[in-house]
Amino acid sequence: MSIRVFIVDDHELFRSGVRSELQADLEIAGDAGTVAEAIAGIRTARPDVVLVDVHMPAGGGLAVIEAIRAEQPEVRFLALSVSDAAEDVIGVIRAGARGYVTKSISPEDLQSAIRRIHDGDAVFSPRLAGFVLDAFAAEPAQPIDPELDQLSPREREGLRYIARGYTHKEVGGELGISVKTVETHVSSVLRKLQLSSRYELSRWAADHSIV
Repeated sequence: MSIRVFIVDDHELFRSGVRSELQADLEIAGDAGTVAEAIAGIRTARPDVVLVDVHMPAGGGLAVIEAIRAEQPEVRFLALSVSDAAEDVIGVIRAGARGYVTKSISPEDLQSAIRRIHDGDAVFSPRLAGFVLDAFAAEPAQPIDPELDQLSPREREGLRYIARGYTHKEVGGELGISVKTVETHVSSVLRKLQLSSRYELSRWAADHSIV
């Protein structure tokens, strides 16, 4: 069975090039140039692996990963970016990507990375793997809060602003996402925490020292 791949990048020429290199051996399920198009396209196409650029308007690859992982946890993400900055690598891995490679990767190595991600492996270039290992090794052990643990990094981020009294519009401005996306995150948090109002959400955040 062919692996179905969805390509997310805000440069049409790059998407076209990746499609051309991959389509002989992999099935291209679709592509998108914006976060909104990507989320809608992935929801419909239900690919096996998503190649996602990190830096795009409206939240970038991080926003795509967080939106889809909550709905389709079986989809695997491979970040493909010009950036090799440690904070970019660590950010998308925390969000749920299974790997991170730079756009200097060869077509053959990219195909191999996709297949490995599909099979459940984690894939990084040696330098980037070092960033991830160092970051997680340096983190002190945190007590596990089952309720907090079920929230995505972006949901926790939004929750902090809500707890501080920010409006949905203000939260969107801080996170670079739309008001509708903020509302979606808040609804998801309320559902996961079994709360019914913004007031209860603020109280919960205060009780759990999320400010």
